[in-house]
Formats: sequence, structure tokens, C-alpha cells
Amino acid sequence: MLEYQLFMGLRVLLAAILGGLIGLERESLNKAAGFRTHTLVCLGSCLIMITSIEMNATYGTGADPARLAAQVVSGIGFLGAGTILHSGFGIKGLTTAASLWVVAAIGLAIGAGQYITAIFTTVIVFIILVYFGGLEEYVKTKQKKLKKIEILIADRPGQLGRVTSALGEMEIHIRKVEMSDPLDNLTIKLNIICNIPYNTKLSNVKERIEREEGVYDAHIC
Repeated sequence: MLEYQLFMGLRVLLAAILGGLIGLERESLNKAAGFRTHTLVCLGSCLIMITSIEMNATYGTGADPARLAAQVVSGIGFLGAGTILHSGFGIKGLTTAASLWVVAAIGLAIGAGQYITAIFTTVIVFIILVYFGGLEEYVKTKQKKLKKIEILIADRPGQLGRVTSALGEMEIHIRKVEMSDPLDNLTIKLNIICNIPYNTKLSNVKERIEREEGVYDAHIC
């Protein structure tokens, strides 16, 4: 009996280690769900799976081990939703939410005794999180649209800063800014060369800029 309990303890320990490895990568990037969160999710999933199997062994087929496991898979969505945040026109936290969901599955696999599968999955997830982010960023950079934004603004202090801050909210990378002399002592024309993310609509950019106080007109070409 003691040997069996130690064997179950090793399952729980392995779940904590594998979940922690994925959590460390998220922690290094200062994500909402980091080392402790991933470790606890994987650990808890493993324990629930072990409990489900034990209930089946104790009470027979009336206790379905898949029932509790299914609740983990669906319930983890609540925790994952807490890591998804709206940021400007985009959404952040989807990768962390997905990693939490996978960590829960890894914990269930360890609890069911599928050690090799769990370890292999952890390696794949770790590679995806560490190395695929750079590839994803490279692809997005290649697809960014280099555009020129012509903006007519009021000739007042801080106006340029408000415009560039609005562009920054939409993750638009400014390459060059040209400013004309005052046109009529009241307005200035800005020419901004920038990289606009591939998934950002130009109409949204124009609308966002023109919402700023002191912006009279914006044209993207």
C-alpha cells in the first residue's frame, strides 16, 4: 500500500515539474498566469484524474473516471478567460490561456499514467512557446503595411504627442515624422511614415486619430 501511495506521489510530482516548466516560460515574459499558476493547474488536474481512477476502482463502473476529467477540460476555460485582456484594438493573453488549457491536459495524462505522452507534449509546448513566438513576430513584421499618414492638427503644445500615443495604442510602429511650418498660424501638417499591423483596418486607424482633440483631418495613403 505504501509503495502504491509513493507511486501516486511521483505522478503528482511529475505533474508539478512539467507544469512548472511551461509556467517558467510564461513567467519570464511577465504574463498574467506564470510559474505558480501553471504548476497548480497541472498538479490539480493530475490529482483529479488520480481521484477519478481511484473512485472507479473502488465503486466500479458506476464512477466514470472520464466525468471529472471532462469537468477539468471545460472548467479551465474560466481560469484561461481571466488571462485574456483587451488592449486597444487587439486582444492579449490568448497564448497564456491556451497554455493553461494544455497544462491541464498534461496533468490529466500524468494522472492516468501516460507519462511518455505527457513529457513529449510538454517538450512540444515548451518549444512552441519559446521559439515559435519569434517566427510569429517575423511573419507579422513581413506582413505589416508601410503607410504614410497625412494629418492636419492644431498648432498647440503636446499635439504631436497625443497623435503618436494614439498610434502606439494600436501597436503602429512609427518610422519617420515630418512636420510642416504653421500653415495659417493655427494648423500644422504632419506626415507620418509607419508600419501598420496586417490585421489592423486603415479605417480604424483614421477613425482613432480623428477622435483626438485638435486633429482636423487624417488621410492614409
